[in-house]
Amino acid sequence: MRTRTLAPCAALIALALWLMAARTLPLPALPWDPQAMSLDQIRMAYGLMPRGVIALLAGAMLGLSGAILQVVLRNPVADPTTLGISAGAQLALVLATILSPTLLEGGRWPVAMAGAGAAAALVLAIGARRGFQPVTMVIAGMLVGLTASAVAGAVTLAQGQYLLSLVIWNGGSLVQQDWSGVAALAGVLALGGLAAAVLARPLRLLSLGAEGAQGLGLNVAAMRLAAVAVAVVLAAAVSAELGLIGFVGLAAPALARSLGVRTIPGLLAWSPVLGALILSICDGLVLALAGLGAEMFPTGALTGLVGGPLLIWLLPRLRGTSPPGAESGDRPAPRLSRPGPLLAAMAVALVLAGLVLLWIGRVPGGWAVLDRANLAAFLPMRLPRLLAAAASGAALALAGAILQRLTANPLASPEVLGVSGGASLGYAAVVFGLAAPGALALALGTMAGGALALAVLVAFTARRDMPAERVLLAGIAVSALASAVLSAMMAVGDARAWAILSWLSGSAASVPMAGAVALAGLAVAVWLAALALRRWLALLPLGAGVARGLGLGLPPARLALIVLAGLATGAATMVTGPLSFVGLMAPHLSRRIGLARPADHLTGSALIGAGLMLAADFGARMAGFPYELPLGLFASLIGAPWLIWLMTRHR
Repeated sequence: MRTRTLAPCAALIALALWLMAARTLPLPALPWDPQAMSLDQIRMAYGLMPRGVIALLAGAMLGLSGAILQVVLRNPVADPTTLGISAGAQLALVLATILSPTLLEGGRWPVAMAGAGAAAALVLAIGARRGFQPVTMVIAGMLVGLTASAVAGAVTLAQGQYLLSLVIWNGGSLVQQDWSGVAALAGVLALGGLAAAVLARPLRLLSLGAEGAQGLGLNVAAMRLAAVAVAVVLAAAVSAELGLIGFVGLAAPALARSLGVRTIPGLLAWSPVLGALILSICDGLVLALAGLGAEMFPTGALTGLVGGPLLIWLLPRLRGTSPPGAESGDRPAPRLSRPGPLLAAMAVALVLAGLVLLWIGRVPGGWAVLDRANLAAFLPMRLPRLLAAAASGAALALAGAILQRLTANPLASPEVLGVSGGASLGYAAVVFGLAAPGALALALGTMAGGALALAVLVAFTARRDMPAERVLLAGIAVSALASAVLSAMMAVGDARAWAILSWLSGSAASVPMAGAVALAGLAVAVWLAALALRRWLALLPLGAGVARGLGLGLPPARLALIVLAGLATGAATMVTGPLSFVGLMAPHLSRRIGLARPADHLTGSALIGAGLMLAADFGARMAGFPYELPLGLFASLIGAPWLIWLMTRHR
């Protein structure tokens, strides 16, 4: 078996990297007495050595957790990251740290367990209604994880006193000051290993299928619950002790299978070994780079850089699809014969809402309606942000409508297909690449990143003729990769990272009037261009064969729509940040009220998106008065319940 050859080689690599990092530190003699040790000896005995051991323990725990999840769910891309378990623990710890520190008096572990358990329960509830289909489970888990990470990031940004420590912790730092963390994780790993040994035989029965296992006397529901509970405890313990370390639980079982492991006991035995080696090598690279003069950054950020490409590589090998009709409505959407009056009423309502939001406000004594003098004073500050918020919502909604018709998938949106993640990378590349980037350079970089991410996604999936749900999952993988790259950038501690962190949460407060007008003009231009391409948007949902038969050239049509959606998303992301779900909600609502034709659907989506973002901006301004909360947080809080409802409304 190739694992027996690779494992010693990987262990030697990890040891060599660790020795390279430790070459300047003397090894203290036993017994250790801190009073008699030099500073370098203390750093070796209580810093570097426990760090090396805890990397092995954490990697083994994540590898074992991923292997259990993949076996019990019969899903080769399940792991604590893709199922949202680690992000749930992260969100719970961030909220407890900032909102209720007293919850941490008993330690971080109970809070992390509660957050991880809640995320796992939500994902399993969605999966149970869809027959635990692999694609559906991972889509639900990664969307829950992305939402939790976005909320955690926005809440972190709102609390400056915790900012640096939480950013580094969220990246997954393995820095140690004593051996207490090693002792705690060693105990959990020992218990988890015993539990995995006990579960090995029932998991083999479960691999025959739920009906076959029940026929042999296995309580399938109890078995699934016990196995998932073990996996959650292992992953949550790592998150509580070290922070967010992603995709090790995905990589270790995948590597074990590629090296010839075929049996379930073998997978449960080799995945912890390979997970320990993967994390140890990643941490060794971080230490080696730090020794060469590079900036230090959390090891978890480096492991995240591997996860997105690995997940995309595994997609063609993923078995199972969503059940027929799982992503469609439970009844045909209504179709208005005369949508003109409804669209006109929506436009009038949007204008009236904007005027109302201009006039009303909140003062220390409560709510107030501004008089003429105060309105004149506040208008230069309030009008640009309202215009920018509405324009960004319209642009995201148009991009979502285009993407849903392009992919024939009603769950597609800029946030889900990785377009927003690509736009974020474009923004970050400009910030780090130019000494003093201007607004135009940032906007062009953001638009180019969004269009490039979507082009790569379409090129990858088109060559493999993937069904719509695989395209969706590939987009989520791109988003995860973008999130990992941004985490690595921010965790370095460079001053430019704070500009990226501030932008990620989204805010319309600093948009000047010229920028707001430009964004509104771009949204109108995208709307007009999409209307001009309405025939393409009507034919593409019918399938490639039908579209070709009716004379549509697919490559140029797809390229034009990709560029259009990328431009709209990039421009809007400058204001809203990379995650808002407006691009998912607005097209759905537009279809639900009967706007089925492409032109009507696009127009209705733009109006609804503008209204949703106006509501989010109002909430961001008023909920935390006199302080302003991040716009992206409020948009996500509106979008997340909608997304969860969409995923749970079908059996």
